[in-house]
Amino acid sequence: MYSTNDQSKSRLDLIRQRLYIIIYGVNTPAGKAFDIGLLIAILLSVFTIMAETVEGIDSQFHNELIVLEWIFTILFTTEYLVRIFVSKKPLRYIFSFYGIIDLLSILPMFFSLFLAGSHILSSFRILRLLRLFRVFRLIDFMEESSRLKVALLASKAKIMVFLYAVLIISVLIGTLMYYIEGPENGFTSIPKSVFYTIVTLTTVGYGDMVPTTALGQFFSMILMVTGYGIIAVPTGIVGVEIAKEVGRKLNSNSEQQKFRTSLNGIVCAHCNKEGHRNDADYCYSCGHHLKS
Repeated sequence: MYSTNDQSKSRLDLIRQRLYIIIYGVNTPAGKAFDIGLLIAILLSVFTIMAETVEGIDSQFHNELIVLEWIFTILFTTEYLVRIFVSKKPLRYIFSFYGIIDLLSILPMFFSLFLAGSHILSSFRILRLLRLFRVFRLIDFMEESSRLKVALLASKAKIMVFLYAVLIISVLIGTLMYYIEGPENGFTSIPKSVFYTIVTLTTVGYGDMVPTTALGQFFSMILMVTGYGIIAVPTGIVGVEIAKEVGRKLNSNSEQQKFRTSLNGIVCAHCNKEGHRNDADYCYSCGHHLKS
């Protein structure tokens, strides 16, 4: 005989299991429909937030847009709580990458009750569209993103050294520009001159500070030419690491191919298993002697 508590617990587990299949199951029709509906809701919520910043639209539909934002926020909050409810290890989900993004996507609207205008930050929920890779099973894209991540981590030390050198150069040249041009030409301080140096090195060129002396213009030309090389260096560093990662992947595939070619077509007469090594005497599945 089952007690009432056991029956209610069993019913709760059944509900949790069904919800888990819907929320996390991308191979089921219900799960895929849920994920696609969620992605559509995320897009609509972001468009709603963007529309509120357009003066003409906001002046006519301000109240309606606020109501829509709260509807989406309540919807996403419910979804977030349900994900915690159905997770076997809730803390793992809460502190996971997607869990943190899900939480950050709903907090701004609640913060707006105390801090005006903070609800605009809800547009960061566009990051939730990263689930698109999981929903549509874009394995190739996930593999490429993983390869890029590995390359960036491998080149991290080199890029940091490079940026450190660029910072030193920027401070030195910025100091020279301050000495050469001076406050009368707009270079009112060393930090502002360093700002001009970085803007010129990155080929942005706001145009708010312009050297007028011949020597200052000469240094500026050097900065402009150097800027192209500086932009190319990090790209080259990451590109080399990506090439290495691709090479490792190809070597791994080559080893797997060699392993596959070492298998022959001998079929075990006892269990009908295939794919035994050329030097195998016994079946890897049942242990039957292959040569008998």
